[in-house]
Amino acid sequence: MRSFADLDRTLGQVPSRVVTLLSTVDVGRGSEALYKDQLPGVLRELANRARVASITMSSAIEGVVVDDESRAERIIRRDVTTLRTRSEQELAGYRDTIDYLFQEDWRPLSVGLLLHLHRLLFAHTKVRGGGFKTEDNLVVDRAPDGTSSVRFRPVPAAETEFCVRELIERYGEAVADARHHPVLLAGLFVLDLTVIHPFEDGNGRVARAISNAVLADAGYGVVRYVSLEQLIAESADAYYQALLDSTDGWHDHEADPWPWLGYFVRVLADAYRIFARRAAAEKPVGSKQERVRDYVLRCAPPIFRVADVRAALPGISDQTIRMVLGELRGEGAVNPDGVGRAAAWRRAPTDQPKR
Repeated sequence: MRSFADLDRTLGQVPSRVVTLLSTVDVGRGSEALYKDQLPGVLRELANRARVASITMSSAIEGVVVDDESRAERIIRRDVTTLRTRSEQELAGYRDTIDYLFQEDWRPLSVGLLLHLHRLLFAHTKVRGGGFKTEDNLVVDRAPDGTSSVRFRPVPAAETEFCVRELIERYGEAVADARHHPVLLAGLFVLDLTVIHPFEDGNGRVARAISNAVLADAGYGVVRYVSLEQLIAESADAYYQALLDSTDGWHDHEADPWPWLGYFVRVLADAYRIFARRAAAEKPVGSKQERVRDYVLRCAPPIFRVADVRAALPGISDQTIRMVLGELRGEGAVNPDGVGRAAAWRRAPTDQPKR
């Protein structure tokens, strides 16, 4: 669609802040395989937690909240057979949507897939899901005093199916072409899908669910272990503002994609930082020195501080951290950047030293 019409123009000059975030994302992606081989049990536990957080938080963003937390957990575990309220029905619907994307072979990305996700989302309600909107819609902001203002105008209902098909086709071509970073392409896909706003209801949840799928398909599997929906919910104001800033002028090919892409990449980078901390903290074996060494060599960003290691490895003293850093410095694996307690450390651009 619009963002994919001229990708070289749209993504021609990547802002430096986004380049830095993409570097963090790609370093994180490189560490995933190590955890899969070494800590499968830990990853299963992280995946279970992320699933619960994604279902509850993406629903909560849309005002779908089950007040009884224990009952909500039972619904997510599929231990409840009778859904009492609309919120419970929609919570179960997002559960089914997420589980389909992570447990089934959903590929390829298609119009049929998006319609199926929408059908799952409302399968437990009286709403008929699985169809595109039949009337033009608006996305509005509602102020506390009851007034409203138009945030953006989605494409007309009559053009929706064509626009969705074209978006999927152009996204697939861009991924195959591999000229631009896959995370930026995924972000543009989500942006265009959001502006098209193909459904009468459920657009946000379908867009967030498909975000997980296309990122995982591109090799960024952290979405299975850290809930992007939770990170979005925790930064909801920035989420909506980024979308607003990048939809202005979209219909006229004059939109600036970087407010949204900057937010999208930052959330993914945050997810990788959280993933590294949680995986390292829950690693069940190894001495404290081995855990520090493993974290610094495999998980820490290229430039880090003692405070970063401390946050990732609760219960390990600064003295132990500095002792290991001293050993790694002697091996040529890290180098100090500055002096004193505020000094940063930089991983050397060499292969991991032999132990």
